[in-house]
Amino acid sequence: MSRAAAEKRTAPVEEPDRLEGFSAPREVDRLFGHDAARAEFGEASTSGRLHHAWLLVGPEGVGKATLAYHLARDVLAAGAEDAGSIDATNPVFRKVAGLAHPNLLLIRRSWNDKTKRYSQWIGVDEVRRLRSFLGHSAGETGWRVVIVDRADDLNQNAANALLKALEEPPLRSLFLLVATAEGRIPVTIRSRCRTLRVTALGAKDLEAAVRAALERDDHEVDAKTLSTALALSQGSVRRALELATGEGIALYRDIVAAFGRLPELDGQAAHKLAERLGGFGGDSERLDLFLSLLLGLMERLIRTAANGGGAIGEEGALARRLLDRATLPQWVDAWEAIGQAKADAASLNLDRSLLVLETFYRLQQAARGSQV
Repeated sequence: MSRAAAEKRTAPVEEPDRLEGFSAPREVDRLFGHDAARAEFGEASTSGRLHHAWLLVGPEGVGKATLAYHLARDVLAAGAEDAGSIDATNPVFRKVAGLAHPNLLLIRRSWNDKTKRYSQWIGVDEVRRLRSFLGHSAGETGWRVVIVDRADDLNQNAANALLKALEEPPLRSLFLLVATAEGRIPVTIRSRCRTLRVTALGAKDLEAAVRAALERDDHEVDAKTLSTALALSQGSVRRALELATGEGIALYRDIVAAFGRLPELDGQAAHKLAERLGGFGGDSERLDLFLSLLLGLMERLIRTAANGGGAIGEEGALARRLLDRATLPQWVDAWEAIGQAKADAASLNLDRSLLVLETFYRLQQAARGSQV
């Protein structure tokens, strides 16, 4: 049985980090933006001195994994020195999309049959698959490509196992490590990779990528919802799609309404939201969306109070009522504290309901200071 067939039999249709209802990055044939990153990799490819390991780092949902598969297909189709973009009709594209290419290995969080969910971290057994993969004859183009999605999910033992492969890579092997939290990756691994910065998309590329995804996967979104989703997405295709097709816009409006009542708080509503998002086994994706929207709103309010720009819709009125130059430091402190609490809750598996309630408390304290 092939590796891809085995994965299909043991794992559900949905995959770790895949946005429900949309194609996986390996199935996407068009890449929008990231011209600088593509040019940097292309120059290294054509020079004949392609580094064996690349760390693709950037914000969540901006297309890092899509770029990694784009680069992998190019190398697998024509070899590193002659790499050039291929379309969805190419056999290599179809094999990569189905995880059926013999010269491609995907390392990711594995499915646990006992818990019926994906592991929180990439374990050492997943990385040990490198031994047999790197040991077989490459054939075809002679290149073997390893994609680690995501490298910041490696546990310590898995990171050590990957390091060994990076220290003594076989000829004509290429490692593409995808990561959002660069600081969680051991410096020993980072030092053996060439870093490729993948930035948030500009407005034109973002809209083009979102519209292409909606059309490809048969989603209909009205113009007002799409416009709001694009404005709130901070250059992230994933976040824009989450907002446009899920409950994100409604959640954002609830957050704006809560800010509008500050320094008063609807305690009952806050506790209900905490219960829905909270606990140790709560909906982490919904909580992440809530906190990302809230932190984004705070950032825009702070920027508006500081220099008069960045507000979306009624946010300008909120900034004028809640913030001024004298109270900016305490709002910045609150923004930083909520952001740190979000990171701590994710890494230490803390009680999410308490995180939500503490977030509202910090907002209330900052607003009360503004009313003095």
